[in-house]
This record gives sequence, C-alpha cells and structure tokens, in this order.
Amino acid sequence: MLGDRARIDHEPGDDGVLIRSTAAGNRLGGLAPPTREAAEALAAAFDIVVVETVGVGQSETDVEQVCDTLAVIVQPASGDTLQFLKAGIMEVPDILVVTKADLGDVALAARRDLAAALRSLGRRETPVLAVSSLPPPTGIDELVAALDAHRASLDLPAVRTRQRRLAALSEFVAEHGEARLRSLGGRREAERLLQQQAPGLSVTELTEVLEKNSA
Repeated sequence: MLGDRARIDHEPGDDGVLIRSTAAGNRLGGLAPPTREAAEALAAAFDIVVVETVGVGQSETDVEQVCDTLAVIVQPASGDTLQFLKAGIMEVPDILVVTKADLGDVALAARRDLAAALRSLGRRETPVLAVSSLPPPTGIDELVAALDAHRASLDLPAVRTRQRRLAALSEFVAEHGEARLRSLGGRREAERLLQQQAPGLSVTELTEVLEKNSA
C-alpha cells in the first residue's frame, strides 16, 4: 500500500497487483489508522504486501507493528542521512537502503556513514545496501536477496504476536492517553499484562483487555 502511487509504473489491468493510498492525517506514527487492518486483509490474497509510511522520524515507527521486515530508505545528498542519524530510530530497520547509487561517491559516503552508525550500536549484521533504478538497475537483486534472507530467519508466529501486542498498546494510548496508561502502572506493566494473554488474540481484543484493566 504505497502512498505515492503516481510514480509507480503499473499496468491497471494486472489483477496480480493492487495499489491503494491512505492518508495519515494528523495521526503520529507514520501510518493511517486503517492501514494495519488493510494490510492484514490483503495478506490473505497477495503473496507480498508492501507498506510505505509518510517518512522517517522519531515518532514514525508504527510500521514496526505491521511489517515482518522493515526497510528504511535513505536518499543521499538531501540531508536524509544526517536526519536519519539524528532521528533515534537506528534500532528499527532490518535493512537499510541507500537510493540513487548512480550518484557515485555521494551515495557511497551515505552508505559508509550509515554502516558506521550501525556498528557503533553493535548492529553489524544489519545490511546496508545501495540501489539505483536507472538503466541498468543496480543493487536490486542484492536487495531482494536480503529481504528474503531476513524473512527466512524469522519465527513469524512469534513476530506477529509481538506486533499485535505493540499495536494494541499504541491504539490504547492514542485513544485514552498517557494518564489512562499510568492507571495500568505504566508502559512496562501494560506490556507485561499483554504478554500474559493468549498469542492468538487480535489487536482489538488486546486493546479491550487494556481498557478493562484500566477502567
């Protein structure tokens, strides 16, 4: 579900591809409220669901609660690299992708800076790739391989259980505020309460658990 579908070269008659845009409005987190539900519905019909957020920042990390593999895209020579390093989200991405590798030294410098920042956090295993869509495309095969390798390494049931619990906590706070969260004993206590619930509960059911225990 890509936000900027106008730039995507796509055959409208291809039933194997569906592209929809949803507006995030004033909602923090980088995703529109219905995006999570739409992604879950589409996952039953499509092999791959791609979710694009409004951007990268200190609060735009709700996508972590939806996607199995999270790739952060950085554009070199635009201030994106510095902004990303300052944003405090270096522990979020599973893969870092520097676009416009055809820019040469500028793209390579961005890749080196990001790799160094990851090493300083002890995340040497996170791939940092450079890609370009200009003919001939470069780095695309390596990106696909990295995405496939990360997915193959996951315990998907455990990952998705954790995602639903995080999403329920976010929904609860967005709906009721931090004061209601404090009535549960704070974020850690709320997370502990969610961990005690059955793994198969939906986001809505988990949110109701939080509401019931905070009433």
